[in-house]
Amino acid sequence: MNSKVTLKEMVATKIIYAMLLVLYYWMWARRDWHEYYMTIQNMVVVFTVIFFSLRAGRIIKFSKEEKDELAVQNLRRTDAIALKIMVVSTAAIAFACAVSFIDGALAGYALVGMILVLAIIRFIIFWVMDSKGI
Repeated sequence: MNSKVTLKEMVATKIIYAMLLVLYYWMWARRDWHEYYMTIQNMVVVFTVIFFSLRAGRIIKFSKEEKDELAVQNLRRTDAIALKIMVVSTAAIAFACAVSFIDGALAGYALVGMILVLAIIRFIIFWVMDSKGI
């Protein structure tokens, strides 16, 4: 991977971080146990170590490269939209907990699930804005 590291790649990588967060939350919050869970846990840990090792080099390379100013502005706009979406969704989850629609464990799954969905939405919005040159 000697290619230039783009901001689009960096934003897309956040989706994998969010997936790892969901998997680790599932490992910590589940209430049952099956024999194959240990295999899944080991695979997730090995993937995490390999993924972070590979990403470290790309992040170091990205920090040394010149940034695309339009892409940086688009990312800032995208982050502002994503913040508004997250505030609304967090308030909805908190309200659902307050009126006892969902319990604490389900609220945790809703929060980490929302982080995953938000990472995907953030990438899509950024990709559209960056490709159109807005």
